[in-house]
Amino acid sequence: MALTLYNTLTRKKEPFTPIDPANVRMYVCGPTVYDFAHIGNARPVIVFDVLYRLLRHVYGESHVTYVRNITDVDDKINDRAARDYPDMALNEAIRKVTESTAAQFHADVAALGCLPPTVEPRATDNIQEMVGIINRLINNGHAYIAKGEQGREVLFEVGSMPAYGALSNRKLDEQIEGARVAVEAHKRHAADFVLWKESSPSEPGWNGAFVEAGAEISIYGRPGWHIECSAMSHRYLGEMFDIHGGGIDLVFPHHENEIAQSCCAFGQDVMAKVWMHNGFLQVEGQKMSKSLGNFVTINELLATNKFGGRSWPGDVLRLAMLKTHYRQPIDFTVKALEESEKTLASWKELIGRHRLASTSGPISSALLDALKDDLNTAAAFAVLSDLARKAKVNSEDAQNLAICLDFLGINLDGWFLNSELADVMNKLDPEWLANVNSLIESRLEARRTKNFAESDRIRDELVAMGIQIKDGKDADGNPTTTWEVKR
Repeated sequence: MALTLYNTLTRKKEPFTPIDPANVRMYVCGPTVYDFAHIGNARPVIVFDVLYRLLRHVYGESHVTYVRNITDVDDKINDRAARDYPDMALNEAIRKVTESTAAQFHADVAALGCLPPTVEPRATDNIQEMVGIINRLINNGHAYIAKGEQGREVLFEVGSMPAYGALSNRKLDEQIEGARVAVEAHKRHAADFVLWKESSPSEPGWNGAFVEAGAEISIYGRPGWHIECSAMSHRYLGEMFDIHGGGIDLVFPHHENEIAQSCCAFGQDVMAKVWMHNGFLQVEGQKMSKSLGNFVTINELLATNKFGGRSWPGDVLRLAMLKTHYRQPIDFTVKALEESEKTLASWKELIGRHRLASTSGPISSALLDALKDDLNTAAAFAVLSDLARKAKVNSEDAQNLAICLDFLGINLDGWFLNSELADVMNKLDPEWLANVNSLIESRLEARRTKNFAESDRIRDELVAMGIQIKDGKDADGNPTTTWEVKR
C-alpha cells in the first residue's frame, strides 16, 4: 500500500511522493522553552515521531532528515529569566532558563518513547540566517522598515503576496477589515507582521544589518517568531522540502507567515509540499488552562500525583495519545489513561506467557497499511488488539504484537525474559513445557469459574515443579497468569 497523507494546504488526502526519495525531509515546530512542556505539546511530538518511524521504514533510516527546532528567543523567556534570576545579566539568565527547560523537554519526550530528531537547531544559533532572509525580502519588495511605538521594525508586507492566506483559507481583505488599524498605523497594511523588532537596552538583542533603498540600516534587536522557523528549515532542509508539521493552532498565523516569508524570499511556489496538523487536546472535556486548574505538564504526569492522584508511565501516555487519529480532537482523561494501562498490562502478560526474548522479525503488513493511510493510529490500534486476541493461543502472533509495539515506540523494557532465563527455557523438554501450559490453562479455568480449591491445588502442583506464577487481570477484567522457572 502506498503512503497517503492529508495535506492542509490542498484540504485532501494525497499519495505522498517525496521530492527526492534518497533524502526525505520533514520539519516540525518544536517547543518554546520558557517553561516545562505541557501535555498539549506532547501530542505533535508523538504524532510526528510515529511518522518519522514510518518514513524511515519506507525509505531507509539514512534517507530521512527530521528537523525539530527549539525556540529560545521569546518575550516569555525574557520575563521568566528576569523573574528567576534578577541579579544575573539578562542574556546569561536567558541561557540558564532555556538550557534547563530544554533539558527537561528532552527527558520528558524520551520517556514518551520519542526518537531524537536528526537535527534540533536553536533559534539563537541561526540569527544571521534570519537576517539574510529578511534582507532578501526587503530586496525583493516584500518587506520594509518602519518606526513603531516600541522602536523600529522590519515588517513583511502581506499585500505583496497575492497567494497569502491559502493555507488557512483566509482572504487578505477579511483579515484587514477585522484588524485594529489605528493601533499600528506605521504598517502599510494592518495584517503586516514583524520580521525583526528593535530591542531596548534592557532587552536581549543582536546586531541586525539591513539594506533598504541602497542604504545600510543597523537595528539592534531580535527576530519575530515566524522568521525563526523559515530560517532553520531553510538552513537544514533547503528552499523547498517534503513535510511541515505542527499543531492545528499553528496554521494561522505562524505557518501562514512561514509560507509567505520562505516563498517570497526564495521565489518558490510552495515552502513544503505537504502540511500536516494534529488536532486540539482537551483535558477532562475542557480546554486546558491554568485558570481552570487542569493545566498539566508532561513532567507532572510522569513524576507527580497531580493528574488522577498518581504518576503515569510514559508508554501509557503514548498509547492513550495514539488511540485517537491525529487529526481528530482528543480528550485527555484519567479514564483513558487507566484503560491504556490495562491494555498494556494485558499485552505484557501475553508476551511474557509466550516467553519472548526480542522484537526481531518483519513488521505486520496490516499495521503498516493502517499507518500508511494518513497515519491512522486508530486503525493501527485495532490491528494490535486483533494480534493480542490471537496471541492468547499463538506464539507467532505474540511475537508480531511485540514487533508492532516496538515499531510504534512503546517501551518494552522488562517485557521479555532476560537472556539467561531464555536459554534455560529453550533447553527445557517440550513435553514438560506443554504440561506446564496445560496446568496453567486448567488453573485459569478454575479461577474463571471460582473453583478456588482446584485453583489452589494446581498452584501447589506447579510450585512443586519449580514454577513461579504471577496472577493478574487483562483489560476486560479476566484472570491472567504469567509464569517462569524459578532459578
